[in-house]
Amino acid sequence: MPAQSNSFRGIRSSKFRHVFGRGSRKENCYENVLITQKAHDTAACAVNPKFIAIAVEVAGGGAFIVLPLDKTGRIDINTAKVTGHAGPVLDLKWCPFNDNLIASAADDCTVKLWHIPDGGIKTNMTEPLADLQGHQRRVSIVEWHPTVENILFSAGYDYQILVWDTRRAALCITLDLHSDVIYSLSCNRDGSRIVTTSRDKRLRVIDPRSGKLLQEGVCHEGSKACKAVYCGDTGLIFTTGFSRFSDRQYGVWDEKSLNSPLRLDTIDSSSGVLTPYYDHDTRVVFVAGKGDGNIRYYEITDSPPYCHYLNQYITGEPQRGFGVMPKRGCKVSQCEIFRFFKLYATKAICEPVSMIVPRKSDQFQPDLYPDTASPTPALSAEEWLAGTNRGPVLMSMKTGMTIKTHRPLPLRASESSSDKNADKKYAFLSRETRPDYRPMEVSQVRVSSSTDKDLKTSTNLDTKFQALQKLWGCNVKNMGDNKEQCSNSSSVGGESERTKNTINRLNMKPGDSPTRLLDQEKEMQILDKPSPKTESELRRAYTAQCEELKLLRRQLIIKDRKIHELEDQLNHLKAGHK
Repeated sequence: MPAQSNSFRGIRSSKFRHVFGRGSRKENCYENVLITQKAHDTAACAVNPKFIAIAVEVAGGGAFIVLPLDKTGRIDINTAKVTGHAGPVLDLKWCPFNDNLIASAADDCTVKLWHIPDGGIKTNMTEPLADLQGHQRRVSIVEWHPTVENILFSAGYDYQILVWDTRRAALCITLDLHSDVIYSLSCNRDGSRIVTTSRDKRLRVIDPRSGKLLQEGVCHEGSKACKAVYCGDTGLIFTTGFSRFSDRQYGVWDEKSLNSPLRLDTIDSSSGVLTPYYDHDTRVVFVAGKGDGNIRYYEITDSPPYCHYLNQYITGEPQRGFGVMPKRGCKVSQCEIFRFFKLYATKAICEPVSMIVPRKSDQFQPDLYPDTASPTPALSAEEWLAGTNRGPVLMSMKTGMTIKTHRPLPLRASESSSDKNADKKYAFLSRETRPDYRPMEVSQVRVSSSTDKDLKTSTNLDTKFQALQKLWGCNVKNMGDNKEQCSNSSSVGGESERTKNTINRLNMKPGDSPTRLLDQEKEMQILDKPSPKTESELRRAYTAQCEELKLLRRQLIIKDRKIHELEDQLNHLKAGHK
């Protein structure tokens, strides 16, 4: 009997075969978040190691909230929002090189850039850092360039892709290669190619600088939305969509030829639109559907069959969308390779979900964490527009620290990086020094005037105490040297008749102490006041005297009360001694 060939090749070995998802406890979730229902197929959520941004439902216009990542629990309904859009916010993306900069696309045909201060926003923010206006219809997609600073892609319902220089808030390139609504946009590892899907069921590979259509082919034949993501620098493209019988599919394509897929397989028969998320470091694709309660993950390889099913994370709560944490924000000590922020479809909750590779050791795992993209740009916008391509700047995750960026508020496009008053300063410094040949009398007058002023300040002439000292014969001019010397005899003869009458009325002598003078100052003011003449002055004087009498009565009552209390205490003490 001839030996039969065995077709069973065994189980494929993979270090990611046992990846599992771990949800968060209630205290680590974000509750009471009114998630928008108008973001269509976009995530409406963006995350980085510092903040989480979620598009929320508001009465008019569009808004999103920005929360520090550690501010979990129940969110106040009156939390400050970013409310600069006139229409619903459709997409949000954090800048990969600045954790404080976020781009938002909305139904009002604009893309806006916002600078979020460390610690989050305290009041509603309405003024954007830059307002990018160029689309004719709503803008549904924004995407930052993965390696170049200040380059942003935006796609709208006007079938166009616009390339922006955010530093100058200027439109650089317009890509008008589509005949229908664009569903997705993704860049390869160095940003030299972008792949798009649209409603016309076409998959396109485009050079974003020249605007040249490099490859084009039929993607999925179904009528619902299909999505595509570049698999890093492998040259492969992973797509999700629907068949002509409305079955959900995934496909793997070669960027050099889109005539037929390298692999096309059916997933299930549900109706939710699938969105792929690719991790270049582990070469794992996570696929999540709107309205589903699970997340499937596949491993990409360079040889057939190119895509291998690993496992799925299943929950009972349907999802509205996902935010994805960059790799530099994952927890290395827990072997976390990916982290989602799940927006519930039926509840006002955002839940972090960690994808973890089970390992017994808590040491750093170099096979799970190769060098990953750092928050440092590899090129400037000018270099990239000139034709230069470069991969991302890599960094090691061995330290186990969460890498964050701390950058100040960038200048607006209209502002210069140099000092705005530099021209005036240089003009002043370049003047020739001119000597002052004015006569000395002018200077002496200025010095004498300043000396008189200093004398008045040092002797404190404006106070009532000093006025009384002058009144009773103190030598004011010599008070800076000896404030206690007073010449009574020299000033008595120069007193006015009114002052003498006042002294006689108060039964005071010129040699009395200043303390007694201060005690009777108020009485002197009352006696020296001119007598009221008109009826209104009489009424005001009468009212003022009544108030003073009331105050004196109140003070007298308080003093009598204290006297009685002291007498009672004295009687108690005497009784105790007896």
